[in-house]
Amino acid sequence: MDNIRGKTIVITGAARGIGYATAQALLARGARVVIGDRDIDVLESAVAGISSLGQISGHPLDVTDRESFAAFLDKARADGGGHIDVLINNAGVMPVGPFLEQSPQAIRSSIEVNFYGVLTGCQLVLPDMVRRRDGHIINIASLAGMVAVPGQVVYAGTKFAVVGLSTALSDEFAPHGVKVTAVLPTFTNTELISGTTPSSAQKPVEPSEIAAAIVKVLDKPKSRVSVPSWGKSFAALATLLSDRGRRWLNKKMGNDTVFLHLDNNARRGYEDRAQHATGVVEHKE
Repeated sequence: MDNIRGKTIVITGAARGIGYATAQALLARGARVVIGDRDIDVLESAVAGISSLGQISGHPLDVTDRESFAAFLDKARADGGGHIDVLINNAGVMPVGPFLEQSPQAIRSSIEVNFYGVLTGCQLVLPDMVRRRDGHIINIASLAGMVAVPGQVVYAGTKFAVVGLSTALSDEFAPHGVKVTAVLPTFTNTELISGTTPSSAQKPVEPSEIAAAIVKVLDKPKSRVSVPSWGKSFAALATLLSDRGRRWLNKKMGNDTVFLHLDNNARRGYEDRAQHATGVVEHKE
């Protein structure tokens, strides 16, 4: 049975980065893909850019607004023949830097998008999936959801939450025929790491690699996957270290400073967008 071809797959925050690469990979496998994003201009450009690959549509979406999310999913069902086979909760933001410099807006934006948005998406699609005894939710978390590092205090907190809710949902809804997966990427070559200088031990993965992992987990479902594949085991072992051992490893890998010592000029554009990541951005003049 093909879990992708002909299926209606919905991706949030998909006008850029991981979501966009995933849309391309799924279109190549014959899925009907519906993408959502809060930036209408970027969303329309994204849809136009991959429309030749297959059946793709896009609609405005603010994942922090339950009514916006519900309206988006209704449009996705209409585009996809009445139901959603797969929801990929991909939308996320990553403000970083010293914790005491994080503004209340940055903290609220991270929690609203990264955690509340995922929680809302799950609540909205699960009733129909349970009725049909079929469906798959994929939540894009992070290895930061298993191993937290300095400069990522709020981001790590939200991703720990996503890993936890995904694991609990996976076990709660398995008897109902619904699958839930957490995908845990490491540093990814997108705007999220702009202005940082990863060490050789922190080589970023490409969005296409995460897209490939999502395709693989749809073909062969499991509750948790990491990118790279060894990341989950490494993270699990790292959590067993003493405080001294953990701090030594962070220093050895450069994780102790990579999100504290930033090129603020290079990062300013992304940080501004990440800290104000609620609401739909209308057409720019």
